[in-house]
Amino acid sequence: MLTVAAALALLGPAPAAWPADDKPKEEQPQGEKPKEGKPNDTPAVATANKEGFTIQSEDGSFKLKVTGYAQADGRFYASDANKDGVDTFVLRRVRPIVSGTVGKYFDFNITPDFGGGTAALQDAFLDARFNPAFRVKAGKFKGPVGLERLQSGAALTFVERGLPTFIVPNREVGVQIHGEIDAGVVYYQAGVFDGVVDGGSIDTDLNDSKDLEGRVFLQPFKKNSAGGLKGFGFGIGATSGTQSGPVPTYKTIGQLTFFSYGSTVTSDGSRTRIAPQASFQNGSLRIFGEWVSAKQRLRKSATETLTATNEAWQGVASIVLSGEAPAAGLVTPKKAFDPAKGGWGAVELAGRYGELSVDGDIFTSGYADPARSARKAKAWGVGLNWYVTRNVKYVANYDHTTFEGGAAAGGRRKAENALFLRAQVSF
Repeated sequence: MLTVAAALALLGPAPAAWPADDKPKEEQPQGEKPKEGKPNDTPAVATANKEGFTIQSEDGSFKLKVTGYAQADGRFYASDANKDGVDTFVLRRVRPIVSGTVGKYFDFNITPDFGGGTAALQDAFLDARFNPAFRVKAGKFKGPVGLERLQSGAALTFVERGLPTFIVPNREVGVQIHGEIDAGVVYYQAGVFDGVVDGGSIDTDLNDSKDLEGRVFLQPFKKNSAGGLKGFGFGIGATSGTQSGPVPTYKTIGQLTFFSYGSTVTSDGSRTRIAPQASFQNGSLRIFGEWVSAKQRLRKSATETLTATNEAWQGVASIVLSGEAPAAGLVTPKKAFDPAKGGWGAVELAGRYGELSVDGDIFTSGYADPARSARKAKAWGVGLNWYVTRNVKYVANYDHTTFEGGAAAGGRRKAENALFLRAQVSF
């Protein structure tokens, strides 16, 4: 089923903290000093391994890397009397990724996506490594806010991200400074972006306004190799700007819309988000949590405005039963699948709970229809991940979501029961 060479460009460090964007540090192109006594035009070196295909100059100043990942999913909705969800198989993500280094200090990434049979540009940026504590990234990439959003789609614990992800920015066009201080004890990101609606991505701005966005993540015990808190980290992300135009919709874990604004409602004024977050890893155990609040000025008509605050939070825990310690969200089995040699891969169990709440004034003021949109979603899920090899993973999730409101005469929208299956190849 998976016929596309698939990729893994994870721009974030170890999953216990994920202080950077979505790519493991060990995979970030790092230029090397020319070897003493060697000319700069020495022959190129080509390698192929579990992390992709690489061609680079002998001194490492120029590098081209081809990686990728593809995900074939099955979505099934139980007790779906209203047929809100369609039982289907879908190519969720199909992402060949080209990345590399030009001129020793300048890294680039180009990531298209052909998931769902459509073409889109996910990432395209240049990252200048002037110093470990000062780097400059420009182009299209993930906004520096949500903890789970910054984790690569190839390294997710669950098939679909949790409810807070629908409130933070997805991908934006802008420029960002970022870096590590004290060998990663402190990681910071700060930038100026075109700005997107909650959960949105954008290629072309719709107005002159811009968003200021930033994130700081601390791992105070990172250098204490003997301490059990080495894998503990915490931080906060935020955005601030003045935007006008489209408003968001919010979806369930099963990717069905449960809240939407009225047809005449637009964003019109100040928008701020705040996202405190924390994570912890100790061997095969991983835990993380985040809370997001988004405050937005809305307009319904020439004379009617409202400032509303929507919130979401979640907690996630997982453990690899076979004892392996995940790195950058990925598990490398001690014994890859090979029954002839007694190898069966690695198995991980996961659980989570989360909620998304919509400001009640949105309904009482007529900015949304309470008979069509729910004011709150509560979701819990369990998952089983089978890491057959470092590059092949099978996933099974069950998510149950209940709602407050969202039906006629003040009733409740019917609960959603979604079963997800995934076959993934990545390198």
